[in-house]
This record gives sequence, C-alpha cells and structure tokens, in this order.
Amino acid sequence: MASVRVFIENEAGSDIKHHHDEERFVVTQVEQVRAAFPYPYGFVPGTLAADGDAVDCFVITPRSLHTGDLVHAEIVGLMEQTDSGGSNHNVLAVLPGDPPPDLERVREELARFIVEVFRGLPGRESTAGRLLPAEDALNYLARCTTSGRPTPTDA
Repeated sequence: MASVRVFIENEAGSDIKHHHDEERFVVTQVEQVRAAFPYPYGFVPGTLAADGDAVDCFVITPRSLHTGDLVHAEIVGLMEQTDSGGSNHNVLAVLPGDPPPDLERVREELARFIVEVFRGLPGRESTAGRLLPAEDALNYLARCTTSGRPTPTDA
C-alpha cells in the first residue's frame, strides 16, 4: 500500500480551522467553522491542487492527531469534491496498523460535514462527489506533485 506524508492542520472533533503557510508549516489564520472536523484533516506537502493549495487529506483514524503533526499514512481512496464550482478533492488515508475503514460510511460522514461547514457562507458552496479507489488517489497525487518539492509518496 502506498503511503503519503500528511501535515495535520485540524484535529478531529474541533470546529477550529487552522490555515497554514504550506511551505513553512506556520499558522497564518485561525477561524471557527460551523461543524467539527470528523477526522484529522490536513494537506500533502509538495503538492499543488487545482484550487491553488496543497492536496487536502483526511486521515481516517480513531487515534488523536494534533495540529502541526506530520504523519505517514496509507492511501485508501479519493473523495471527489467541488467547492464553489471548482474541484477540491480529498485524499483519504489511514495510519499504519489501523483497520481498513468502511469507506461508504466515511463518505457519508464527510458529505454531511462538507455541506454543514460551508452552509450559509456567501460564495461558498461545496458538494461531495464519488468515492474513488486508492489508485485514483495516487494518480491525482502524481498530477498534483510540484517540481522542486519533495514527492508525496514513499517508495
């Protein structure tokens, strides 16, 4: 199973969203959002997605991860997402040794979160799309890897 490094921006169970400078890993903004993150959420260093930010990643784990943690996680899928009309997909990953998640249940939880967190914000509308397998996540990461930065996957 392929792995990826994930910088954790936001802790599961928290409604505080941290924004980071994705190259220096420093907090640039903190805001309260409308829903608590269902899983630890962050980004894959060394990537650049279509929205201009690093690739987003949810780490599906019962373990406690904290803002600022940098973890290795195993890729299990990709959830399509649109955000204000553009793509903003999320890689789904698990920590090594964690049991494989019920991805359909995870997709349902994330779909509810995505709708709730942006509900009522002017100009922000998000929808969850299909759940795709790990191979699609790897292809997406390969397309989003930036030159001159470390690659997101380990050998």
